[in-house]
Amino acid sequence: MGHGIDEAELAKAARCIREADALLIGAGAGMGVDSGLPDFRGPTGFWRAYPPLARLGLAFEDIANPAWFRNDPHLAWGFYGHRLTLYRERQPHSGYHILLKWALTKPAGYFVFTSNVDRHFARAGFAEERLVECHGSIEHWQCTKPCSRRIWSAEGETVCVDDATLRAQEPLPRCPWCQAIARPNILMFCDWNWIEDRTAAQQRTFDAWLGCIVSEEARLTILEIGAGSAVPTVRWTMEAISRTHRATLVRINPREVEGPVGCISLAGGALEILQNLDARLNP
Repeated sequence: MGHGIDEAELAKAARCIREADALLIGAGAGMGVDSGLPDFRGPTGFWRAYPPLARLGLAFEDIANPAWFRNDPHLAWGFYGHRLTLYRERQPHSGYHILLKWALTKPAGYFVFTSNVDRHFARAGFAEERLVECHGSIEHWQCTKPCSRRIWSAEGETVCVDDATLRAQEPLPRCPWCQAIARPNILMFCDWNWIEDRTAAQQRTFDAWLGCIVSEEARLTILEIGAGSAVPTVRWTMEAISRTHRATLVRINPREVEGPVGCISLAGGALEILQNLDARLNP
């Protein structure tokens, strides 16, 4: 077992996973770290990943703002184009496949609720109709205006970025209908033009599934992985569902691992903890 992992908590978590009728996976940026993705924790970590933005003094919450698509679209697409390429080049780590293996054994099914925009859950084999991407997807684009509520797939699209300056080169992605600059269908800071229709449809399917869990009196276990308090959407949502559905919350995080009463806290990285749990579930 991994050094420093609480063995008693690990045993409790494994038992809750084994006995669950349904599994809810809540994932934040920490889930992707073992795939070689940055978690953007604090300006120091962010600037290590993006030195050109450090030189400009721009933190994540500064650049992840739709105003850049109006004021400097080459820089905006430099940042998002770099992330698009990075997310495509990296492979979902084996922890995703461990989770899917567990999820597929549950009689009442599973759902994934993630703030990650990298599409790694879908790439790892999780069903599209079992995903809520609460902040959107980098593989789906929309118009910056927007001229309509259309959201389209970015499959086959590429953005060429100068790594030294983090500026995108022409041609920039454009709306196929009005030729305005396109943008990722991602919820950004101070974002009034995000078209939430795709995520809202996912949320409706998720709410219906949670309703079935209640009506069937299914035992629900929640695995919250790599979701910090800096962007607390996943953390707050998992805590709220654990209260309203009397579900067991298992929180996996190298930091800020404490949770509400009854929470099982496992301090460590996503892949390490998932491998340890899998070893207990499949001795």
